[in-house]
Amino acid sequence: MKTLFLAWQAPDSRVWYPVGRLDADVAGHDFIFQYTYGALDAQTQDGFHPVSSFPELHRRYEASELFPLFQNRVIDSHRRGFAEYVQSLDMDESTVDPLAILAVTGGERQTDNFEVFPKLVKDAGNRFVCRFFLHGLRHCNELARERAFSLQPGEELRVSVELNNPATGLAVLLATEDYQIIGWSPRYLVKDLLQASTKYSELRAKVIRNNAVGTPLNRRVLIELSGALPQDYEPMSDDGFKTISANSVAH
Repeated sequence: MKTLFLAWQAPDSRVWYPVGRLDADVAGHDFIFQYTYGALDAQTQDGFHPVSSFPELHRRYEASELFPLFQNRVIDSHRRGFAEYVQSLDMDESTVDPLAILAVTGGERQTDNFEVFPKLVKDAGNRFVCRFFLHGLRHCNELARERAFSLQPGEELRVSVELNNPATGLAVLLATEDYQIIGWSPRYLVKDLLQASTKYSELRAKVIRNNAVGTPLNRRVLIELSGALPQDYEPMSDDGFKTISANSVAH
């Protein structure tokens, strides 16, 4: 099974919470959604309300097809331009599935405050690899954006910790080899990347794709980041990521 988390941003405080977990076997038509304790935190601190299609926080929801909340965040495979869209994600149209697309794009929509991200997974050697589109280009100056747009596939990037980011406090910066800051990693990776950098200092980042002019900034530069985590550390395992369901509901 693949695991994705659903995050919600409070409209007033702008704080992000992991509020749900999707476990899915696309080939086996097995989909499970459960709220996490992050949803309870969001409810208490920022007035989060359950999604209408998942009205009860303590329920486990099961289905044989991907829930509309997630499916509606993926471009229809029959839509014109789908092949080019998948190519921009560095994926193969013949084998790609909605979960893979959501894992890279985040499934952001202008009509709500939700975002999707994949669970970070370690291999037997405690190493991990993840892909994401470069964040924060719209906050960079023109010089930085021009440098980002000139990045070549395979180009190595520097990874460093920012201690006083005005929006998030802690953040993970990405810069070129000549120290030009070009953006950031997604916020959901920061805590785990800090574990990786302080323990092993083996974080590596490189450019996978730099999509054409006209591509939205949030899908312009595709990055692959890898590293190692402590053996006794499990990423994305804090209470906010743990599920709270007790009973099942079939869809």
